[in-house]
Amino acid sequence: MDNKLFAGAAQVDISPKDSQFLFGYPHIERYSTGINDPLLSSALYLSDERTAAIMVANDIVFVGKKSAQRIRERITAQTGILAGHIMISATHTHSGPITVDYISNEADPIVPKTDQKYVAFMEDRIVEAAIAAYKNAQPARVGLACADSTGIGTNRRDPKGPADMQVPVLLVQNAAGTNSIACMLVCSMHPTVLHEDSKLVSGDFPAYSRMYLQKHCVDAKCAVLHHTGPAGNQSPRHVTKANTFAEAQRLGEILGKAVEKVLPTIQFTTSATIQCKQALLDLPKRTFPDVPTAQKKLDKAIAQLEYLRTSGAPRQEVRTAECDWFGAEETLTMAKAAAEGRLSQAYELALPAEIQIVKIGPWAFVGWQGECFVDYALALKKLFANTFVISCANGELQGYIVTEEASNEGGYEASNALLSYKSGDIMVHNSTQLLRTM
Repeated sequence: MDNKLFAGAAQVDISPKDSQFLFGYPHIERYSTGINDPLLSSALYLSDERTAAIMVANDIVFVGKKSAQRIRERITAQTGILAGHIMISATHTHSGPITVDYISNEADPIVPKTDQKYVAFMEDRIVEAAIAAYKNAQPARVGLACADSTGIGTNRRDPKGPADMQVPVLLVQNAAGTNSIACMLVCSMHPTVLHEDSKLVSGDFPAYSRMYLQKHCVDAKCAVLHHTGPAGNQSPRHVTKANTFAEAQRLGEILGKAVEKVLPTIQFTTSATIQCKQALLDLPKRTFPDVPTAQKKLDKAIAQLEYLRTSGAPRQEVRTAECDWFGAEETLTMAKAAAEGRLSQAYELALPAEIQIVKIGPWAFVGWQGECFVDYALALKKLFANTFVISCANGELQGYIVTEEASNEGGYEASNALLSYKSGDIMVHNSTQLLRTM
């Protein structure tokens, strides 16, 4: 006899109560002056009467590994759900508080240390969302369809490069189908329409897609979980006309309408089996250049940026050069730290890296810690149907997981990385091993 599915959801405001440094762009004093849209912690609880899982998507740049550990322990204590069955992800908005200290920002005199009072508040609220979802459980049905998010962004360095516009949309309703409990989606795009000139707290374009869905497709009480897929080399940069809230709304509504289009095609089941798997990996570390070599690379990046700025180059090209400057500076910072034997703390924040899989019926959601290039998720999806990767899950990796090609090119993402590009293949391999047991 098939098991019955139970589900509950909740959304809780995690917006800061005071002015906070908005993290994501270096060298700019960017303390919040207000709130454009509330940052939310959106939680979904699922149980098949044998196994239970909780997934929580948070409108924040990162939920650090230690934060995720504390959050999971508290949820486990109150629900009995195993920590390995609880996924805590971050949307990676660059218009929210700083929640993790990055060693690559060490030399930036403007970026402050993490405000631990906000982190504690955030953790409390995430736990609150998860417990509320657990307590809201009721008989449910679930179904999934995939939307096409074309128009919200492209590959960051090459608009024609690898990208994943497929957005899985998991809709959870009460068993009778008269009320939507949660709508969960995974979108592989950096939520970075808004840039350093904006000083308002915001979830960026995912907030606007949520608003659209809650207004036109599900009611305001329906939790909309937005997970960011592997978007390390994905950006709205080449499709935006400006870095404004109007553009964030435009892109958010493109996504919202794409989701709206596929909702009527969803076929539901009331008996989806829940399965969870977890693995911890000690990923290989990046080899850093010596300090003089890193300094030369920084000097070259600065010269290229100045040339483009003064030659009337397109703003997208200038922005890429700005990011390359940021990356070269971060490589120099980490090269100095490596030479002085000070990288151990950064490795401690990141490792061991976690892979987590929450499988809901035939649909597998693979949580990868940190920011990975989309290429690795595409490789995994070629091997397994109905498999979707969630990034920034249960921690971060102090930088990107890039491809070998990107590592050889040495652009922003590769310059920002703490770990070797070989980590990506290792994550795919270990995810494959776990999926084959499910």
